[in-house]
Amino acid sequence: MVFLFRLISVVIIGIAICVLGTIFCLFNPRNPKNVARFAHLFGFFFKPIFGVKVDTRIHPNISKIGSCVYIANHQNNYDIVVASDVVQPKTVTVGKKSLAWIPFFGQLYYLTGNILIDRNNKSKAHDTIGQVVNEIQKRNISIWMFPEGTRSRGRGLLPFKTGAFKAAIAAGVPIVPICVSQTNDIKLNRLNNGHFIVEMLEPIETNTLNKEDARALMEQCHNKMTNKIEQINAEAKQLNNQK
Repeated sequence: MVFLFRLISVVIIGIAICVLGTIFCLFNPRNPKNVARFAHLFGFFFKPIFGVKVDTRIHPNISKIGSCVYIANHQNNYDIVVASDVVQPKTVTVGKKSLAWIPFFGQLYYLTGNILIDRNNKSKAHDTIGQVVNEIQKRNISIWMFPEGTRSRGRGLLPFKTGAFKAAIAAGVPIVPICVSQTNDIKLNRLNNGHFIVEMLEPIETNTLNKEDARALMEQCHNKMTNKIEQINAEAKQLNNQK
């Protein structure tokens, strides 16, 4: 019964947000501020539906640093719900061009200003870093990327790819790691799915680095995030044991 209620609620509310959001964005298309607006809106409705409580910890000076590259661990489809409130204004994501063709969601995804890349065209996909850097500099925006490149699905923090770090160095903007505690225990047929923690770490400057430093920067961020995820997993477990 809980599963059915959630499924129906997510479909109805999701379609409503996408349709109304698309109409709203038609009057202000590709405005990067809209990504955060609708991420927060999805979180506002879906967190209670999924029975999750989230402690979101945002770095106190994040509004002062300007454009940056956010990197987050990517676990499953619940990321958009659990991490929704940490998304900052003028932050967009990088997604496959095919996302634009998903009914309802795809049109909103495009119109909110996210960057679409053609992964089937190897020559264009190869220039993704250049496209991201150009967007950061031209539109004065921040980029949200998942450096693992795929969902981890309970396997811990997977090895990173270098793209996000090369882009941050080329654009001369900070890297801001975002860590989300384990979400693989969320069950659609369980009423209360407990507490989760999302923590934004200290920005890491890149303006003194060059492209040869990308791998060392990648390893530095992976180590920081691994340690922080282990810490917040333990905190979340303690909170859930107190229920």
